[in-house]
Amino acid sequence: MSMTTKVEVKNLTKIFGKRVGKAKALLDAGKSKAEILAATDSTIGVNQANFSINEGEIFVIMGLSGSGKSTMIRMLNRLIQPTSGQVLIDGKDVMTMDKQELRELRRKTMSMVFQSFALLPNRTILQNAEFGLEIQGVDKATRQKAANDALELVGLHGYAEQYPDQLSGGMQQRVGLARALANNPEILLMDEAFSALDPLNRKDMQDELLDLQANMQKTIIFISHDLNEALRIGDRIMIMKDGEIVQLGTPEEILSQPADDYVERFIEDVDRSKVYTAGNVMERATTINIEKDGPRVAARRMRENEISSLYVVDNQRHLIGIVDAKNVRHAIENKQTDLAPLVNHDVPTTHTDTPLAELMDEVSSTPIPFAVVDDNNRLLGIIIRGAVLGALSGNEVNTNV
Repeated sequence: MSMTTKVEVKNLTKIFGKRVGKAKALLDAGKSKAEILAATDSTIGVNQANFSINEGEIFVIMGLSGSGKSTMIRMLNRLIQPTSGQVLIDGKDVMTMDKQELRELRRKTMSMVFQSFALLPNRTILQNAEFGLEIQGVDKATRQKAANDALELVGLHGYAEQYPDQLSGGMQQRVGLARALANNPEILLMDEAFSALDPLNRKDMQDELLDLQANMQKTIIFISHDLNEALRIGDRIMIMKDGEIVQLGTPEEILSQPADDYVERFIEDVDRSKVYTAGNVMERATTINIEKDGPRVAARRMRENEISSLYVVDNQRHLIGIVDAKNVRHAIENKQTDLAPLVNHDVPTTHTDTPLAELMDEVSSTPIPFAVVDDNNRLLGIIIRGAVLGALSGNEVNTNV
C-alpha cells in the first residue's frame, strides 16, 4: 500500500549557545558533540536530522534524557527555532512561514499534548476542552459542540461541568487530549504525554490512543523515553542519541535488526511477546486439497515431508481442518478413497496481527499447532511451538507481514 508523506525533515539542526556560527562550522567539519561543547560552550541539540513521517501513522521519537527528542518535536512547529534545515508539512516549508502563518499552523494544523496536562484549574472540563477554539475566536455554540464531541471521543461524557482537581491524573490527561482534538488538527504532537501517569493509567491511555487512532487516522508524533511504550503504540520508531538519529524502523525491525550496541542495550529487557505477532512467527503449512486429493496422496506427502499430520484446504485455500497419519493409514488399509471422513475440523486459529502474549498459554498446551488465517478463513501459515520460543529468545523473525 502506497504511503503519503505528511512531514519531511531535511538536515534539521539545533545548536544552543552564543557561538552558534563557530559550532556549526565545527559540526560541518565532523567534530563530535563533546568536542564542540569544549571548543565553543555550545550544545548540539539536534544534528542534521533527516526523516519523513507518513500521513495517518503513529511515529514515535524516543531516546534517553538529552537525546534531542523534545527539541526535535518543538522544532516541527517552531516553538524552538532551528539553527538550519527544513521542515515540510504537505510540501510547505515551516521555516519560511511568517508569524501569521505559524499561528495558523499551531492552531489548526498541529495540536500539542503535554506531559504536565497544562489545564486551567479555574475552568470547567468543557471550558478547558474548548479553550483552543476560544482563543481563535470561534463562536460559543460551535466551540462547545466541538469540545463536547472531543470529550465524548476520549470517554469523558458527563464530566463537562467538573473541574480539573476533581479528576484523576488519567482523566486530566484525557482532557488535555480532548482539547487538542477539539481543533480537529491534521497532526497531533504528543510530548511524553503519558509519562506522568501511574502504570495502570498509562496503559489505559495507550489503549485509548490506539482506539482513537483506529477511528481518526491522524498523523501522530509521539515522544517517549520508554521503549515498551514505543513498541506498543508506534507504527515506526526513531531512536535518538546525543542529537543524532541512531535507527528508524518498525517495532519488529528495531527488535530483530538493532542498528548498534546502543539499540541492543535498549531492547535487552523488552517483553517480545507483547510486540511480536502470530504473523512474525508463522511458518508455511504443508497442505492437502480436499477437492482432489485422497488418503494415499496424504500418506505420500507426509512421508516426503517427514510429518505426521497435514492441513486440509480447498481449491481457494480455505482451511477445512487437519488429518493425521494414524487415520490416513487406517483409511488406506480399508481401501477408502475419500479424505473428508478423516478430517478433524477442530483446529485452533488466529490472525497475523494477534500478539504472541495472547497466544502463549494455548500455543504451549494445544496438541495441534495454531493455523493462521485471513478474514476469509484462507490458510496463511501455522505456528510451531519452537518458532515461538525462538522469537522470544531473540532469534530472527518474519518482518514481512
